[in-house]
Amino acid sequence: MILDEYYMRIALKEAKLALDKGEIPVGAIVVCNDTIVAKAHNQTEQLNDFTAHAEMLALSSASEYLSNKYLNQCTLYVTLEPCMMCAGATYWTQIGKIVYGASDIKRGFSNFTPSPTHPKVQIVSGILANECASLLTDFFSRERAGK
Repeated sequence: MILDEYYMRIALKEAKLALDKGEIPVGAIVVCNDTIVAKAHNQTEQLNDFTAHAEMLALSSASEYLSNKYLNQCTLYVTLEPCMMCAGATYWTQIGKIVYGASDIKRGFSNFTPSPTHPKVQIVSGILANECASLLTDFFSRERAGK
């Protein structure tokens, strides 16, 4: 649990980078054998690409770094529960573990049955959930207020 919190704090730093760029503040990292092999944050606005979610970018980067499309020995840490698209990508990578902070009650993958994740994946939720959620809440409050 302490290790999960350590890595989630790094994912939170990525989320803050997204926030600084006017993106929805979601950050993700991929860890393999106690080594961070990828870091990413949302870049949908910057890249004008609806698939440029933090998870998608981190998974692609990790696969490239490891020269392997399968990430079954890796853990994805992400500040917000992955959406269906991102959860589907974790299925295809066969990621070993997903750890997320804040739940996404509207678009999170856990709202769907059957789960779009790989059947062997270990899922841990709620790590630093309040910190992850408050970053998102503050962002959307500012957006609604017109910044």
